[in-house]
Amino acid sequence: QGEGPVWLDRVTCVGTEDELGQCQVGPWGQARCEHDGDVGVVCAGEVPTGRLQVRLVNGSTSCQGRVEVFHEHKWGTVCDDTWDLEDAQVICRHLGCGHALSAPGSAHFGRGHDPIWLDGTHCTGREAELEQCPLHTWGEHNCGHGEDAGVVCT
Repeated sequence: QGEGPVWLDRVTCVGTEDELGQCQVGPWGQARCEHDGDVGVVCAGEVPTGRLQVRLVNGSTSCQGRVEVFHEHKWGTVCDDTWDLEDAQVICRHLGCGHALSAPGSAHFGRGHDPIWLDGTHCTGREAELEQCPLHTWGEHNCGHGEDAGVVCT
């Protein structure tokens, strides 16, 4: 059983919704039930979010840092072997961070941990998001974390 307010009741979904917000629900915060009526869900397999998650870490602002991508429930890095300004431009656009100023490699923003997810990215710079770029197989690389890619956006 949960604690605190019960936020939703009378949730009605048909099964084709992409998210809970597309279902019919009773008025938010006006639930007429107690925690003995709490429910949960169990998902099978990987649930697609519809968008690859990307973040920049160890930069002095939120728009610069080591590039990390989320795959198989883990954050991992991108190798700098083919990393260039076009790849960085797509990351900046994906994150809403303006334009790419530089695409530093050689772990300029520090060495990452955990998996190296991507190597050999080949963006043209016109893609809206990283997953629109030609990418090699997830987790296949010939890199160490001394080759982690970064970006500096405007």
